Amino acid sequence: MQEPQSIRNHKRIHPIQHFFWLPLGGLTILTALASLIVAMINGGTVLTLLLILATAIIALISGFLARRNALIVQDRVIRIEEQFRYFRLTGNMPSFELTIRQWIALRFASDKEFPMLADQAGHQDLSPEQIKQTIQDWREDNYRV
Repeated sequence: MQEPQSIRNHKRIHPIQHFFWLPLGGLTILTALASLIVAMINGGTVLTLLLILATAIIALISGFLARRNALIVQDRVIRIEEQFRYFRLTGNMPSFELTIRQWIALRFASDKEFPMLADQAGHQDLSPEQIKQTIQDWREDNYRV
């Protein structure tokens, strides 16, 4: 059984990405680069090694962009959800500006403490980490990409 989510364990690790794709991609780039240097020193053919290096770099960049773009969209959706939750719970639009990161941190607060914590974050400019540390009743979010 999985431990309930909290400030200690809320960060998500994706095993395929973090323990397979990234290390293998990095190893491929390093190996291709080392082989390219050896081939250049020894006067060998470098075209194939350049293509392998370029392909590995393109693959890593593509993967990073795919994850980054998905997170950007998800961050925007979370901001809208939390702004709507504030309106739903208080009947008012927030009278303060919060960053996307602050809204994302607020998503872990229970409905009971959310409006007060959002007001506090807006008026005291709490950092996302300070917001998370202030939460007493943690609301899990297990759907993060």
